Amino acid sequence: MKSITSIEKFKEGDSIQGFFLCFEKHIRHSRNGDLYIDLRLRDKTGSINAKIWDNVNELKKKFKSGDPVAVSGNVELFMERPHLIIKKINRASVQYYGRYGYDPSLIVSSSKRNVPEMWKSIVKIIRSINSSYLRRLVSMIYKENKEILMIHPATVNLHYNYRSGFIEHILSMAKIAEQLIKHYKVDRDLLLAGIFLHDIGRLVEISSGLESNYTDQGKFIGHIILGRDIVRATSRKIKNFPKKVQTQLEHIMISELSKYEWDNKMKPKTPESLLLQLIKNIDSKMNLFTLAIDENSDNDSWTDTHNIFRTSLFKGSDDSK
Repeated sequence: MKSITSIEKFKEGDSIQGFFLCFEKHIRHSRNGDLYIDLRLRDKTGSINAKIWDNVNELKKKFKSGDPVAVSGNVELFMERPHLIIKKINRASVQYYGRYGYDPSLIVSSSKRNVPEMWKSIVKIIRSINSSYLRRLVSMIYKENKEILMIHPATVNLHYNYRSGFIEHILSMAKIAEQLIKHYKVDRDLLLAGIFLHDIGRLVEISSGLESNYTDQGKFIGHIILGRDIVRATSRKIKNFPKKVQTQLEHIMISELSKYEWDNKMKPKTPESLLLQLIKNIDSKMNLFTLAIDENSDNDSWTDTHNIFRTSLFKGSDDSK
């Protein structure tokens, strides 16, 4: 197999092989009535239009929209933009294409952090929780959901909206909390448990596939109630779990998104719930700032205004000039 070519490196006339996410697939008819397949492919470097003109009846059965695909074809220009003319295509999996270099991180945006190392750091912090009840609660939920936690995004299209973004966000919040706990003299165990569990409902609210989206449960119920249900179901397995502690933990989870200027009765009512909300706001905004700069491809020192902050952001000066 040839070396893998990412979309950002496509040039007219290239014969390429690579792995991509097919996020659009349409069966169409040409002007003379022949069938062809119109596709949109994506990897972590960009997206491209693609066409299948030959062997349509055979190749259309090999994959569907939303699948990772292994592709070989030729790059051509159409309307002054590169298009990929596909000769061969199959659904990709680690089982069959791992030996050729396929990894899901090639085709979707992923955390730049080392995921196993992040997991080790999270486990270390969980083990440092003094309350045996809270430590066991968090540990049970994280162990049970380890596989999905390792790859899950934190959101669909906001902060940490990429593969393994969930644990990167939670770990970052926990590290910020460790710096503030002593200064504000809050309950460390309760705050850390709140950080680890306040978004746990996202595991049900958002699908963890290569193309993340909201599930039916996520749209109907939302991550806050889904997360509280997970905590309640797990706490029932722990003998004599303190009701007072559970009530305060649930309050942290329920008040997480409330703001004081809103007409919402579930506003933070404990120092731990307020501090969690502030930590989350800091960490999510800083991540969104980083994403806005990373996604801006201009060579200028400033981004355009098409970002969540609706203003130009300073990318830093180039001292080499």
